[in-house]
This record gives sequence, structure tokens and C-alpha cells, in this order.
Amino acid sequence: MAAAPQTSPDTHQPPLGLRERKKLRTRTVIRRAAHRLIDEQGYEATTVEQIAAAAEVSPSTVFRYFPTKEDIVLADGASAVAAVETALRERPAGEPPLEALRSTLTRAVGAALEDAREEVARRALLLVTVPAVRARAAEIATATSRRLSRVLAERSGRAPDDLAVRVVTTAVLGALFEATVHWAEHDRRDDLVVLLEHALDALGSGPAR
Repeated sequence: MAAAPQTSPDTHQPPLGLRERKKLRTRTVIRRAAHRLIDEQGYEATTVEQIAAAAEVSPSTVFRYFPTKEDIVLADGASAVAAVETALRERPAGEPPLEALRSTLTRAVGAALEDAREEVARRALLLVTVPAVRARAAEIATATSRRLSRVLAERSGRAPDDLAVRVVTTAVLGALFEATVHWAEHDRRDDLVVLLEHALDALGSGPAR
């Protein structure tokens, strides 16, 4: 997975407390500063120290919110994956694992494009131009696959480490990763959701003749 897709906030959730709002603001300020600097001078030339100065926080604060520089430009992993997990658990009972995961991810990607298309596009471009970002995205995808596999296993009454479930989950997230890379490599001209659908179709039928 390119990174766990960001999802729209749930309007039914209780409002955040003061501490949580402050943390969210700090995260947002750091990410905006990073995006601005990267747009101006490129990813490699942008340092965490520069990002911290632009955000008016210390480098240690940056690392407290984002363990690596790559995490700043990738999706908000924990919250995004948690949202996808919740949506996956809410799929109809008895729905095949592949269909449940497919529906959940396509909806999440569509919501992310609607809410923050510019950020999704920036992240996709960095995936194909910066090896460190691509490598970190692959690490996040592996961790995400394990989490979503457990949810699918629970839904189907299988063991948490069931091989078939892990293979399905990894394949679907791989399809999302490759669809995102293809989208970026072709100047983001196509509809990413449609590309993802085509990629997922290929899992069952192979490349079209």
C-alpha cells in the first residue's frame, strides 16, 4: 500500500479535547512547513532542522510526532489505518474477504482524493522520485497488511495468522501501491480509483489480452 489512505473524519465521533486539538495543530503545522519547503527546494535538500524552524518547533518535537522525515509526507498511518480497520469491520457479515477489503479500500481512496487530492498527488509523486519515501511506504504497507489481515481473519473465523488471508491482504495492498505508482508516473491524468479497480481485477484474471 502506498501508505494507508487517509479517510474523512467521522462526524459521529465526540469532539477532541484540548490536548488532542493542540497535538493535531502541531502535526498540521509541521506537515505544512515540510510541504512548503519540499515544494520550494526539493525533498533531499529539506532537512528536519529546516522543517522544525519553519514550524517554530524543536527538531525533537518533529521526531516526537514523526519518527522519520519520510513519515511527515506519508499518510497519517495510525489514524488512517484505524479508520480503515473500523470500516472493514462494518462490512456486511459473510462478505468474502477480498470483496470486503476491495470495497473498503476503494472507498477510502476515493474519500482521500475528494478531501485532499493535492496531498495525495504530492505523496504519490514522492513515491516514484524518492527511494527513501518508497522504502518507508513499503514498511508501512507491511505493518498495515498485518493489521488488516487480523480483521479479515476475525470476520471469517480463521486464525489470526492464516496464510490465505495474509496473501489476499498483501496482494490487495500491493495492487493499491502499484496503482498509485502508475498514477504518479503518468502525471496523475487518470482516476486513481479506476486504476485501483483495474489493478484489483488483474488479481483474479491476470493482464487483459
